[in-house]
Amino acid sequence: QVQLVESGGGLVQAGGSLRLSCAALGRTFSTYAMGWFRQAPGKEREFVAGISWTGSSTTYYPDSVKGRFTISRDNARSTVYLQMNSRKPEDTAVYYCAARTRPYSGNVDQSLRFDFWGQGTQVTVSS
Repeated sequence: QVQLVESGGGLVQAGGSLRLSCAALGRTFSTYAMGWFRQAPGKEREFVAGISWTGSSTTYYPDSVKGRFTISRDNARSTVYLQMNSRKPEDTAVYYCAARTRPYSGNVDQSLRFDFWGQGTQVTVSS
């Protein structure tokens, strides 16, 4: 069992920056692939960033956030981060982190099925 706890959400003005954190309680965080998703009211959940567990920590982003969002991980702190710059009102959503603990192949993108989810943190971008 892995527990994920997000933090860092809040209200930010358009154009501003915000960093979300996700602390993972588990024994082998360094072997987990991690992802960030978001869900806006009335919309489906959307993948926004993924990072592999390998030493290279390969990252993946959809076009909607590429160049504005950056995912990173600190294995010593069992924490994954999502740095969000140049925020837009359409970025308003509940943001969730997720962990893939089972072996996998391919990219850490929207096609990967994640095993554990955090409770989410609200991010609101005002125009």
